[in-house]
Amino acid sequence: MDSGLRGFEIARSEGRAALMPYMMAGFPDLASSEAVADAYVAGGADVVELGAPFSDPLADGPVIHAAATRSLASGTRFDDVMALCSRIARTTTVVPMIYANTALTIGAERFAEALSANGAAAVIIPDLPPESAGKLGEALLARDVPTVPLVAPNTPPERRRRLVGEARAFVYVVSDTRVTGERDELPAHLSELVEAVKADSPVPVAVGFGIGTPEQAAEVGRSADGVIIGSRLVRAVAEAPDAASAAGAVREFLTSARSAMAGAGTAA
Repeated sequence: MDSGLRGFEIARSEGRAALMPYMMAGFPDLASSEAVADAYVAGGADVVELGAPFSDPLADGPVIHAAATRSLASGTRFDDVMALCSRIARTTTVVPMIYANTALTIGAERFAEALSANGAAAVIIPDLPPESAGKLGEALLARDVPTVPLVAPNTPPERRRRLVGEARAFVYVVSDTRVTGERDELPAHLSELVEAVKADSPVPVAVGFGIGTPEQAAEVGRSADGVIIGSRLVRAVAEAPDAASAAGAVREFLTSARSAMAGAGTAA
């Protein structure tokens, strides 16, 4: 595991899964997202997944899609995302989530250098298969910014083993094949999928998509090494009347989720 992903190490030493909240950079504006980022840190985040706004986020449901649209409308640019990345990285592990078109438009070398210079421990590029990474993958590897592979329930076992075996940061297990969003129930066979991935993985295994309550976070944390919570927190920001209220709402949720996860422990 990359030494920059200290959030997993801290969580493991405390006998729990890592708390990994997602946030949309620049939503609803840059100042508000700075307040939210600070609240994530104060609320006990071990790893922050920092979303960069994109006009066509294929993996994301309506809540995050709307946040990306508003962030772009407010003027958020890649350099703003990197400034926020640097802010979080001062104290907490941060992993940007950026769609491939953004990275390719910026250019492989500039993109990789920006991530490295601003403290990104790894990067998630959900629509870029490893075999298509090309020069972008080479540039990231040269700067020790590993890409995070995504594994879904319908990923063929042979491909899953190959993706997992090549992982250097952590593996992102997508809980189901739908887009991001809160779910009433977790998938019935999620724990079995997580255990199958962990059996082949040299790095931590985190689960995202559909986790929207502290109780669900605790349940996932019993088998996974990390629990990613996104739409629930983005919705809290969207519903808040101002930045201070948004920061308070996400901090309260994360504090509750971390408490629940600590009580549940984690699988060895």
